Amino acid sequence: MDKLRSMAVFIAVVEAGSFTQAAARLEISAVMVGKYIAQLENSLATRLLARNTRRQRLTDAGRVFYEEARRVLEQVHIAETSVERLRAAPAGTLRVSASTTFGGCVIAPITATFLTVWPQVRVDLDLSNRSVDLLEEGFDLAIRIGAVNSEDVVVKPLCLYRMVICAAPAYLARYGEPSSPEALRDHRCLSNGVWNRRNEWKLPGEAGEMSWQRDPVLRCNDGQGLRMAAIAGAGLLLQPEILVREELANGTLVRIMQPFTPRPRPVNLVYRQDSRPLPKLTRYIEHLHHEITQWVAA
Repeated sequence: MDKLRSMAVFIAVVEAGSFTQAAARLEISAVMVGKYIAQLENSLATRLLARNTRRQRLTDAGRVFYEEARRVLEQVHIAETSVERLRAAPAGTLRVSASTTFGGCVIAPITATFLTVWPQVRVDLDLSNRSVDLLEEGFDLAIRIGAVNSEDVVVKPLCLYRMVICAAPAYLARYGEPSSPEALRDHRCLSNGVWNRRNEWKLPGEAGEMSWQRDPVLRCNDGQGLRMAAIAGAGLLLQPEILVREELANGTLVRIMQPFTPRPRPVNLVYRQDSRPLPKLTRYIEHLHHEITQWVAA
């Protein structure tokens, strides 16, 4: 039995004054009205209406149930209206997970422009290099670098994540520019302690991708710190292009060993499967796709 429907029919009978009038209001037959009332009374194990051929009246139980049922249906209506309002326009809090570097350099500024367009949305942006559990940790969206192997989520490509090898002009003037991965053994290298814990540079070559392990002169867990060290001439840097884009453009850093640049990795949007996702998520995803070309080469 659809209890909410039965409650709505009961309320209509009380307010209309008869099964026939309630049936006309609800656009169902009087027989069907009677079935709903009978099912409701059976489920409650009590009579709600006392009826004869000429009139009906509420029993004591019926009066109590009528007042409470009205309140219940009003709350249901409020709840449904609230959800419909959410689906009509973006609103509420959106929880997003992204990697530290890509999230800080790209996702954060794009999110800022999104918030100016949709002021009723709040974004909780979590920047870390770990893979979060969307369901368990309550995230609406994760932006992940690299392949995503999961059948339980939706995976949509966003852009490509490109790496560059670069150095300051002063460093190159002092030590020269390496022309191949083999030449790295004669150079001072900087290493990221988060994603490159083994101090390996995986670079493409004629025989495919090869790993070149170096003992770095500086190992740091922050990309911004490594960028500043490279600008100061401390050594060669393998770094996400987005983090040194401005320095490459103004000549503060120089791109080197371009034939041996690591292959770009995909950046994917990952979110839970939902046949009717809320507007706050769909609009945010649309905004990311629209704005991303201004930040990275897709």
